[in-house]
Amino acid sequence: MSKLNIGIILGSTRQGRLSPQVGKWVKNIADQRGDANYEIVDIADYKLPLLGEEDATEQATAWNTKLASLDGFVFIVQEYNHSISASLKNALDYAREAWNDKAAGIVSYGSVGGARAAEHLRGILGELSVADVRVHPALSLFTDFENPFTPEMAFKPADLHLVNLNGMLDQVLAWSGALKTLR
Repeated sequence: MSKLNIGIILGSTRQGRLSPQVGKWVKNIADQRGDANYEIVDIADYKLPLLGEEDATEQATAWNTKLASLDGFVFIVQEYNHSISASLKNALDYAREAWNDKAAGIVSYGSVGGARAAEHLRGILGELSVADVRVHPALSLFTDFENPFTPEMAFKPADLHLVNLNGMLDQVLAWSGALKTLR
């Protein structure tokens, strides 16, 4: 059986965002496992305008094509005002069938580990027929980043997160493989 294709979705488009640092960490750990094809998928690269504001056929087609090529997802989610970023919600809304019958894990960060954003994302994923997995690495802005709240802020995760990250990846792969039989 060929390896599953798992997209690591960067959930922010903001200047100075931290999601590329977190996404790179996830990809480096995931690639060491050798059990799937992992790739970073940056929603900023698709330049999706607000849904319904202008013709975005070209961007939406490229976005849906990318999502359709993936068997599962790991969302890198930062908490914005107790929820997910507007850019991630917009990107989620630009697709429907491309999300269906796939699995997703969540890696969140924020002042309380991004837990509130992760919970909001779980509700949205359910509506899109995405099976989100239970294990959830939650990263603290206070303990997993150096120089918090400064332009020099850098991601330095505690080693304890490796257990949850690997557990989440195990679940994403198991569910992605099982759900692939439905598509």
